[in-house]
Amino acid sequence: MTEDEGHLNNLAIGHYVVGAIMVALACLPLLHLGIGVAMLSGVLPIEAEVEGDVEAMPSLIAWMFIGVGALFFLLGQAVSIGVVLSGRFLQKRKNYMFSFVLGCLMCFFVPVGTILGVFTIIVLSRDSVKKIYGRT
Repeated sequence: MTEDEGHLNNLAIGHYVVGAIMVALACLPLLHLGIGVAMLSGVLPIEAEVEGDVEAMPSLIAWMFIGVGALFFLLGQAVSIGVVLSGRFLQKRKNYMFSFVLGCLMCFFVPVGTILGVFTIIVLSRDSVKKIYGRT
């Protein structure tokens, strides 16, 4: 096994670990969604002292909680699955561009994602690694 192959294997393991952590953390917006459902069902009572329509405002706030919670949950899970897929692609030496772009996106997830993203970019930018992927 060459040094580049060892680095790619280590990156794949890192992507699996970070992806698993991100899957768990991406479940936190479910709390937000649950609060919205509790507000909407009346389990968590909220009152609005607004002249006019008293019921419209709490309902709107509850739906906003549900919408934002669902959006962030789905986005978080999508990115997490992408990270795990990138680890699989690194292990199989496939989809060079997918792993490279995801490495760039991971730089936004401070601090662990940034470290893994930078290492991914550095390793995938080497000419010897590009040859492994069949890119010249």
